[in-house]
Amino acid sequence: MSTSTVKAMVFDTFGSVVDWRGSIIRDLSQWGLANGITADWAKLADQWRSLYQPQMEKVRSGEREWTILDVLHRESLDALLPEFGLQSLTENQRQHVNKVWHRLDAWPDSIGGLLRLKSKYIIAPLSNGNISLLTNMAKYAGLPWDLNLSTEVFKCYKPQPQSYLGVCAALQLRPDEVMMCAAHNDDLLAARRVGLKTAFWPRPTEHGPDQTTNLQATESWDIVAKDIRDLARQMGV
Repeated sequence: MSTSTVKAMVFDTFGSVVDWRGSIIRDLSQWGLANGITADWAKLADQWRSLYQPQMEKVRSGEREWTILDVLHRESLDALLPEFGLQSLTENQRQHVNKVWHRLDAWPDSIGGLLRLKSKYIIAPLSNGNISLLTNMAKYAGLPWDLNLSTEVFKCYKPQPQSYLGVCAALQLRPDEVMMCAAHNDDLLAARRVGLKTAFWPRPTEHGPDQTTNLQATESWDIVAKDIRDLARQMGV
């Protein structure tokens, strides 16, 4: 499949570019140790993430008005804390824990691969994370984006079509000039339906050692790579 029309490459971020689960476990384990707070941080990370799609679906369906991800994350966190014996956390502590999503580490191949792609293409996140979250994450992890394309800009959450088409409008590019890049087949399917090019690579430990989803490409995407460095190689940089 031809990728010669591609001028911009936009990236799913949680799981595809950064290791949210491993980062949360490491960060909160260290924080808990320093503050005398113990919990099953791995289980908390998993259950917190399990509320991600249901919370966004309330916004997508119109059940509630547009709400940024930081707020949705905080609501989910507050609901989970009693189950983990953490209901006595102070407001400042809750804010610190909630902003762990701003402090996520990149996968080992991400920064090198992105820097290579940046030499030829416009690169940006297309993430459901809000603008401040993605900005802080990029600063923390050293992600070399050209600009920040949070779905907050378009007031919708992926996989709603206007999130992908909003990128095209913002960059004044045709859909076939934009490539959606992700480790999640469903994200790519939604992007392809509105005319974007697609690239996939697996992150087989995103959800931990027992992951069963997105272990391989489920469709004939324009590019199927091993990781972001391999994506750069296949895109000619």
